Amino acid sequence: MFQNAMSSQVLTQVRAHGWPDDRQQHAASALESLLLRWPPRVHRLEPRQALFHAGQPRHSLYYVRSGCFKTSVLSEDGREKVTGFRMRGDLLGLDSIDMPAHACDALALDAAEVWELPCARLQDMLPEIQSRVTAMLAGEIRRDWRWMLAVGTLGADQRVVAFLLDLSARFATLGLDPGLLQLRMTRAELGNFLSLTLETVTRALSRLQARGMIEVSGRRIRMVDEAGLRAVLAGEDARCH
Repeated sequence: MFQNAMSSQVLTQVRAHGWPDDRQQHAASALESLLLRWPPRVHRLEPRQALFHAGQPRHSLYYVRSGCFKTSVLSEDGREKVTGFRMRGDLLGLDSIDMPAHACDALALDAAEVWELPCARLQDMLPEIQSRVTAMLAGEIRRDWRWMLAVGTLGADQRVVAFLLDLSARFATLGLDPGLLQLRMTRAELGNFLSLTLETVTRALSRLQARGMIEVSGRRIRMVDEAGLRAVLAGEDARCH
């Protein structure tokens, strides 16, 4: 009964507003402008290069200027759990801001650039920077809460659709084409994040393509029928799995 109530809550929100956008992007764009007053240390990473690992001493936060990062943690038996995909405007390291060491791994999925914000300097930075960092932390908490709710209440097709709509909205915010998504993660990594198997993700994408809602070419996905995708997400299509 509790799960049905939570699922109803998600679907009600979707019907009213669609998959919610991440408003922390507004704080991110303002933060980027402010950081230019404090010339940051720039780090450039190659695809599949780690920025930091869980357990390493945490001295800084990292503002993603370009590229895409995967964050993940390891279970006690050594299994990886993907916790998110971070893009331009996100801050890496927020989850361990009150800890002496990083709580997760951060891996660049493509060529990337980050700006380093030493934690020791945050207190000396402009008050506006501190408020933006706080706003982004709150936004990250809300994003994680939404995904936890989605994974626990939505079906496989709905989870994949939710991810595609969320990524499309983030592309639009960044000034990219929201109708053409270039995935930087593998199907297995996407499935791990959505708590689905590789095969389930592949079948979900195939079903959505067969129904004319998307076009899939490798890691490139074109959004063809956004209204249809939102209907799947809202549970209005009986054919969704």
